[in-house]
Amino acid sequence: QVQLVESGGGLVQAGGSLRLSCAASGRTFSSHAMGWFRQAPGKEREFVGTISWSGGNTYYADSVKGRFTISRDNAKNTVYLQMDSLKPEDTAVYYCAAPRSPLTVVAAKRIAEYDYWGQGTQVTVSS
Repeated sequence: QVQLVESGGGLVQAGGSLRLSCAASGRTFSSHAMGWFRQAPGKEREFVGTISWSGGNTYYADSVKGRFTISRDNAKNTVYLQMDSLKPEDTAVYYCAAPRSPLTVVAAKRIAEYDYWGQGTQVTVSS
């Protein structure tokens, strides 16, 4: 059974940092892109960023570009989301996601392309 478990969320002041982790079990995703998404109260889930299977390529939503960094450790089957210069509008539940099959860069930004999702971790940024 595939499981994705996020951790590292919490309450932080604006301008602060958090590092989220997503640990996968049940299968390896070392040959697949992984994605991070978020959902704020009353809003739809949105793309945050994605990382290629090797970690050599990353892509971000414009709203987080330059502040968030995705990395991965394939030996640990874990993906990370480093969030710096946090803003109150970053407040949301953050989810990691993995596909069954490899994704193109364009597809990796689409929610529907992902088959496995974590339970989410709450990030709250106070002003």
